[in-house]
Amino acid sequence: MRQEDTIAAIATPPGHGGVGIIRISGPDSHAILGRLFLPASPRFAGFRPWTLHRGRACDATGAPLDDVLAVAMPGPRTFTGEDVAEIHCHGGPAVLAAVLEAACACGARLAGRGEFTRRAFLNGRMDLTQAEAVAEMIAAPAQGGLRLAQARLQGLLGTRVAELRARLLDLRAQLCVAVDFPEDEVDCLAPEAFVAECDAVAAGVRGLLSAHERGRCWQEGALVVLAGHVNAGKSSLMNALLGRRRAIVTDMPGTTRDFIEEPVQLAGLPVRLVDTAGLRDTGDIVEQEGVRISRDLVAQADLVLLVVDAAAGLGHAERELLRHVRDQHAQGGRPDRPGGRVLVVLNKTDLAAEAGAAFRCPTEVEGCPCVAVSALRGLGVDELAAAARAMVLAGLGGDDAGGEPESGDLAPNLRQAQVLRRALDELDALVADVRAGVPYDLCSVRLDGACAVLSEITGETTPAEVLEHIFSSFCIGK
Repeated sequence: MRQEDTIAAIATPPGHGGVGIIRISGPDSHAILGRLFLPASPRFAGFRPWTLHRGRACDATGAPLDDVLAVAMPGPRTFTGEDVAEIHCHGGPAVLAAVLEAACACGARLAGRGEFTRRAFLNGRMDLTQAEAVAEMIAAPAQGGLRLAQARLQGLLGTRVAELRARLLDLRAQLCVAVDFPEDEVDCLAPEAFVAECDAVAAGVRGLLSAHERGRCWQEGALVVLAGHVNAGKSSLMNALLGRRRAIVTDMPGTTRDFIEEPVQLAGLPVRLVDTAGLRDTGDIVEQEGVRISRDLVAQADLVLLVVDAAAGLGHAERELLRHVRDQHAQGGRPDRPGGRVLVVLNKTDLAAEAGAAFRCPTEVEGCPCVAVSALRGLGVDELAAAARAMVLAGLGGDDAGGEPESGDLAPNLRQAQVLRRALDELDALVADVRAGVPYDLCSVRLDGACAVLSEITGETTPAEVLEHIFSSFCIGK
């Protein structure tokens, strides 16, 4: 993608809308706009920067295409850092395609995915964390994820990473003094001070990684899995939580054989809700595979909703699943109890009421918190959603008392978290070397490595293939 090209694209979503925008960026953008635009006012004397002008968009032959508003924005104080022009026309696909074709006929070329934001990054208008935040703002599934993306778009994460890297660079300078002037009577860098400063930076990196775990569910949606015995009412509960019929519900056991996943918000928390095959011993090969997949999803889940028929109680399959979750906790170094990841849902409580029996929901079942619902009648569903939200956030180390994330919260995305883990590995190895008495000139290699890894987050040393992967995930007009 050549920087000297002038690029153009439709900047609004596909489909029909009241307004659509054609964005043009590059050295010839204002000249192209001048060839496309026929002003409505006879007093028009040229484009005033940052001012909307009314007129008509015309094709390369001068034939009118649409009644539009046009604006010319001079660089470098634009999104891309280049001269930018926009044409605001009616939002029909045919109109937008015609205006875009006219812009290309006048000298622009079609923009690639993320090319506008890529130019903003290359021209120094934003660092890589801010560039990634542009796409995350657009894709945010809920207000919480939007606030986390806004914090990165403001440069808060990049600033924090730069602060940590600056401390390492300062440490590097002190290390150079210690290596270059070993005969100096002043102890330039005592090993204890070296380790203390490395530990302080490592603590900052760990704090960012913890924020990633807390923010992940707001950005990607927490994985919440419905599990339980056949005919416990899992599919009915999924339909109740979605507010529409998505899963097939019948009296026949084993109706759900494959998993069904749908996005939903539970009390404002974005969730990937999964209905799974009922747990039971069966000779059906297809159903056996469904049960195996169910167990795999349970192992991955941020929260398991263990649906139990209130009249039947906890059976062998449910107790086996709880043991399975306990094993997963133990393997992951978590407390050896499932209470943090399993919420028992006693379903079909309406049947007990119809039989004239008073139903009282216990606070815990097998060490797990418990709620009572009637999926068929929608009773207790809101309470279930609130309890599920609280447990997901608590399980990720968050505090649900304050609700959604604040606009200043820092939460690295997955790529950034992976880079931070590499930096932490370098710092841990560096501290181990210093404590083992490794000479400072050899320790500098680890220190340089940690600095280089941190710079990948903001984009100073990010490999080209990583940049290509990031920007290729953007939409065409961004």
